[in-house]
Amino acid sequence: MKRLLWIDISKGLAILFVAYFHFCSTYFQHGVLPPADWSNLAASVLTILRLVWSKVSGLGFHAVGVFIILSGWTLMQSTMRRAESGPLAWGRWYRARFLRLYPMYWVAHLVYLVSPFVARLEPVDSRIILSLLGLRFIDIQMNFMYLNAAWWYFSMLIQFYLIFPLLFWAARQLGPWWFLIIACAAGFFARYILLVAWPQNGLWVLGGFAICRLPEFALGISLAMLHRRSDARVEWFLLRGAGFVLGLILYPAALQLYHGLYEYIFVDFATGACCMLEIVGIAGLISLLHSPAKLFGVVGVYSYGLYLIHQPYVIWLGLRIREVPIWMFLLICIPTLAVLSAWGMLLEKATNTLVNKLVSQRKPARAA
Repeated sequence: MKRLLWIDISKGLAILFVAYFHFCSTYFQHGVLPPADWSNLAASVLTILRLVWSKVSGLGFHAVGVFIILSGWTLMQSTMRRAESGPLAWGRWYRARFLRLYPMYWVAHLVYLVSPFVARLEPVDSRIILSLLGLRFIDIQMNFMYLNAAWWYFSMLIQFYLIFPLLFWAARQLGPWWFLIIACAAGFFARYILLVAWPQNGLWVLGGFAICRLPEFALGISLAMLHRRSDARVEWFLLRGAGFVLGLILYPAALQLYHGLYEYIFVDFATGACCMLEIVGIAGLISLLHSPAKLFGVVGVYSYGLYLIHQPYVIWLGLRIREVPIWMFLLICIPTLAVLSAWGMLLEKATNTLVNKLVSQRKPARAA
């Protein structure tokens, strides 16, 4: 299957933004910006830059919504290609997904347990069994954020993969627009029940109950279908500035949805979509530059490994550099993210190679 470079670049930008957000939030958790200084032009510019940096840095968690959208897109794209060559063998499909997700997830647990320079904020106890199984939504308050808080995404992802055959069938029967409308209605209704009608722990809405994030996942599925029909039109909108400008205009309105209980029903979808338009728009610009495109594309290809291992490292380091000035933090951040990207890439590539080798050895030899 032909990979779309700009999607890999978008994934690379999104995971770097998430890792940066976790690093920045740890570093800046108990800090405050220097007081505003409007006494002269230079001081005013620095004040504005600090304020913009603080606001943009605080939006890093919206890139999780971008990953949900792009996950729906790439999964739908690859499955449609397989369906074109013949009937889908869903048993083999599930097996391929299992081998893609779980081995690296288990390696990330091992790395967490044996690596130095990681933040260990909780004891290793019996909860690790549910974590290894990916069932972190069981006793959600105790398990969802256990050991490595970023792993909550995995438990949401396996729920989406479990119901994906149903989503795939529905999308092909209904078409991209009706599918998106119905999926959004289901997701918003689930959020209404858990937020308003029968208030529950907010972790269920975050992703403990995957249907609450179905609108973003369905948006990715619908975009993949639209791209399949008219790739030039979709890519022109997303990559050539129109989508970026639209996201920039709509982002302030999306942020206002945080300010009310009923409005919060729609906030993850709105902020995720706006952040996606910004990140994909930047990816479109980067894709025009050969070396940066190749670099960010590789980070995107192996973004899963970086996602699984980054948070304990950046928390460990962030706790130790809280006293340094902002400019020094930014200088430290660049090589830190580069090293973590390389480490995650090495782990994921080695894990995939080993899994592929073991699987190929177990295949029965064909008769001559």
